[in-house]
Amino acid sequence: MEKNQGIGVLLIFAVIAIYYFYTAPTEAEYQRQVEIQDSIKLEATKAIEPTFDTKHEVEETLPDSVRQKNLNSTYGPFSSAMMGRSEIVSIENDQLKLSFDTKGGRISSALMKEHFKINEDSVHNRTKEPLAIMEDVKNKFQYIIPTQRYGNINTSDLYFKPTVNGKTITMTATLDGGQSISQIYKLDEDGYKLDYDIKLYNMNQVIDASKPNLRFKWHNFLDKLELNHNFERFYTTVYFKELNESSDYCNCRSDDKEEPKNARIEWVSHVNQFFNTSIIAENKSFENGVFETVALEKEDDDLKLIKSEYDIPLDLTGEEVFSMKMYVGPNEFKDLKAYGNELEQIIPFGRSIFGSINRHIIRPVFDWLSKFIGSKGLVIIFMIFMLKMLLYPFMYKMLYSQAKMGALKPELAGLKIKYKDEPQKAQMETMKVYREYGVSPLGGCLPMIVQMPIWYALFRFFPASITFRQESFLWATDLSSYDVIARLPFEIPAFGAHISLFTILWAISTVIYSFYNIRHMDMSANPAMKYVQYFMPITFLFFFNTYAAGLTCYMFFSNLFNIAQTVITKKFVFDNDKILAELHAEKAKPKKKGGFQAKLEEAMKSQQAQAAKRNKNIKRKKK
Repeated sequence: MEKNQGIGVLLIFAVIAIYYFYTAPTEAEYQRQVEIQDSIKLEATKAIEPTFDTKHEVEETLPDSVRQKNLNSTYGPFSSAMMGRSEIVSIENDQLKLSFDTKGGRISSALMKEHFKINEDSVHNRTKEPLAIMEDVKNKFQYIIPTQRYGNINTSDLYFKPTVNGKTITMTATLDGGQSISQIYKLDEDGYKLDYDIKLYNMNQVIDASKPNLRFKWHNFLDKLELNHNFERFYTTVYFKELNESSDYCNCRSDDKEEPKNARIEWVSHVNQFFNTSIIAENKSFENGVFETVALEKEDDDLKLIKSEYDIPLDLTGEEVFSMKMYVGPNEFKDLKAYGNELEQIIPFGRSIFGSINRHIIRPVFDWLSKFIGSKGLVIIFMIFMLKMLLYPFMYKMLYSQAKMGALKPELAGLKIKYKDEPQKAQMETMKVYREYGVSPLGGCLPMIVQMPIWYALFRFFPASITFRQESFLWATDLSSYDVIARLPFEIPAFGAHISLFTILWAISTVIYSFYNIRHMDMSANPAMKYVQYFMPITFLFFFNTYAAGLTCYMFFSNLFNIAQTVITKKFVFDNDKILAELHAEKAKPKKKGGFQAKLEEAMKSQQAQAAKRNKNIKRKKK
């Protein structure tokens, strides 16, 4: 059995290696993928061209009088708003500065005053600069107005006159004939929230009544804001929420498009790993939404292209106002939750029970501890201490079960020698001994089972929570990204071109902890498990080396607490003589039939009988 189990483990890894070898793309397939990505990039570039591209560009080179005449004949009352000059105006508070382009009346930049971007050059020197979103010149933020005589008019081709009053800016495009289009942005005195209205005055005179909808197009080239671009890419997408439904999103790891049928949309959010721009409907819902993500090349300055398009229904009255709210800022859970519409779901804590643990247990505990402890790394360590103390009764039970199994090891070793040529018989007798002494081999699993939901939840918590962004601890400069103790002159697939010290320390401490735990345990029933426990942390080095340092820091110090609890408990709490006396007392008790171990023993007996019958038939055939 030991030989077969060892062969089985080797075969598993051989199958994995062969799978990766044969599924790796050929050179031709790779070139084909490059061509596809180039095509996507080209289409994305085309998508940002203005509606009146060629004709309008030519007109801008003409004298103003000639240009105005041409515009009048083509665009009627809209022509006067197509003459102008692009200017940048701004409003701001202590946290946010919003800049606006008068051409199109859109936000051209949102500067975060309390957050910064870290740049790293080819020799890994780092510099800090102000962080801004929505600043890409290729972005589109425009309304398509259907008209009776002039086709579709695009607000990105109109020049808006700005009026600033405190933290409110009104952008107005005045048309011939008394019509006007206004966009009004009102920034809160504090924070990242603003009111946003679009007003149409007397537009019922020109709008095509057969198509009474404004089509909103929002194409957002999201910049690379973090050092770990791969991680950032996985947490960048578009979220949206249908009315009276849970929020939804496009796939984060590949190109994706979502078109909810006959749905009324409550809000839309373009989300980076730690920042977002969200638009929330107030007096009317969005309709006929189309949401799309396009992954760009890793070499590009941009991370992804996010597209949102939807209709805004019109009543075609004399003055029509469509009211919205916007959030332009960091993914702060409390600020997003304050809207009361599940906007906080854009923070990728997870959608299952693990997400609930992150939102309602881990996050509040971290926030509470952070009020008293300045270092986020120390908060992690203190939380580990609280968790280990809370779970110590389960840890005690696991260690006590291990101690009882260790006390039976000499007797089990004798069975292994006695039945060395009958492995199934040896396993059956081993289970019999466990039942006689009242020992369960699964008794040590409970602490792991209890901790498993928290463990999986933390996988999502550290890279998703802005709490850890650019927070340093020991040698780690950013707990939301991987720590670097050494650089490699080459890149190892799935490992990277660096070495994470927290990951190395976690692997070493895991091996030490595993060795200390199993050295007194009998592994004869499944010898391969002894080697798997050593091989597992080595394998996971490839996964954790590029993971958030907050998680690997947590895992390393969690191992240190486990080792400390184990050593102290076994050295100073347990009484080995008392454990032996308890085992013998349990053996002396009459045993009733039934139970898991008894059923397992019966199954082994049946298996042994079948094996004996097969061997007997084989011997008969040979004769």
